[in-house]
Amino acid sequence: MRRVQAGSALSAFGLGFTVPYLYVYVAQVRDLGSGTAGTVLAVFALAALVVLPFTGRVIDRRGPLPVLVGAAVLAAVGAVGLGLSGGVPSTVLSAAVLGAGTAVLQPALATMVVWCSTPSTRTRAFTMQFFLQNLGIGIGGLIGGLFVDIDRPSSFTLLFSVEAVMFLVLAAIAATVRLPKPAAVPGALLTPPRGDGSGKGTGGFRALLAHRAMVQLCVLGFVVFFACYGQFESGLSAYATEAAGIAPATLGIALAANTAVIVVAQFVVLRLVERRSRSRVIAAVGLVWAFAWVVAGYAGLGHGSQTMATAAMISTYALFGLGESMLSPTVAPLVADLAPPSLIGQYNSVFALVKQLALAVGPAVGGPMGATLHGPYIVTFVVFSLGVTVLALRLGGRLTPVQDRPALASTSRVVAQHLPEEVASEEVVSDAVVARDMVSAGR
Repeated sequence: MRRVQAGSALSAFGLGFTVPYLYVYVAQVRDLGSGTAGTVLAVFALAALVVLPFTGRVIDRRGPLPVLVGAAVLAAVGAVGLGLSGGVPSTVLSAAVLGAGTAVLQPALATMVVWCSTPSTRTRAFTMQFFLQNLGIGIGGLIGGLFVDIDRPSSFTLLFSVEAVMFLVLAAIAATVRLPKPAAVPGALLTPPRGDGSGKGTGGFRALLAHRAMVQLCVLGFVVFFACYGQFESGLSAYATEAAGIAPATLGIALAANTAVIVVAQFVVLRLVERRSRSRVIAAVGLVWAFAWVVAGYAGLGHGSQTMATAAMISTYALFGLGESMLSPTVAPLVADLAPPSLIGQYNSVFALVKQLALAVGPAVGGPMGATLHGPYIVTFVVFSLGVTVLALRLGGRLTPVQDRPALASTSRVVAQHLPEEVASEEVVSDAVVARDMVSAGR
């Protein structure tokens, strides 16, 4: 697990070197124009939508390790290609290769985290991964900014080379890992409402679509990523500069505040939420984000001073960071706990695909609204944030007690250890019958 987490953090560090500067690099450094830069960013995202539908099946058949190594090498090739590209075709092709490689890394890493953890340690494992990735991207962005020089293309070549090296380091570290078999949550084997949970005969995607709790989680995930992550670099930035009159440089401070809250609050929040209902924690995230959008509304639509507007926008980004730190111990582990052992890769890939769709649609919808329709923009995303709360509470009704509160699994194991063997066996059988009946009832 330590090797997997270290490799994940280093790859995030490499991404932080280049992602904030990709638009500037294509449009200004290589002098290919804003149109080409927009195309490159779109291709980067679309490549993920092309490869993710096939990634999960390969992971489940071949294991996450060879997929991760192959994706890391592919991403390294794309990074080197971007650093050396000078024309439109080579730049677009390199962006597609880099986008495909980084997209496949997500479900492969998530599956490796699942295989290297147990139900009782999975929440902390995913929380640590989220923390290290944010820390890596933040540090990479800060260090990369020290080398960036628009007048020296070689400075950007250096950044892309560092990124490529980090991907190769991830591949090398992953190649040394000897993966154990995944440990399943007691309720996970029983959750698919039809079929045996193996995906055989019915096909992985059909089994997943028949799994109502997972479908609801995907809908919830789309709204979560659309209402928050999909707005950071488009709608919210446009709203902050156009409606609130925030200087572009201040956006960097706001993003730093977002990262700082995640880094500082992550493990404090973890202690507060890991023994609570996952669905209710996600519902609380919706309320926090709704309040964040109200604060943003004050910044752009209120009558306070410019100083107050600036403080309000920075607070908005910080509140989003608080919500993100509450999501990391809940959503990713829940995807893993809902998945049957033979379909962990496909469940992770489908959820990553949902995330990419939201990140593609979010800027397209939020960007124009944030720049021109200031009032409707705030109202729309307050409603979407409250929708997160409603969807999370509805999802809670479809989860087994152990899936919604994993701490119950640890508690029941401790109790069973102190019972006579025959009594403990009766308890296990009783739990299985109750879980079966809950599934039969549609929960």
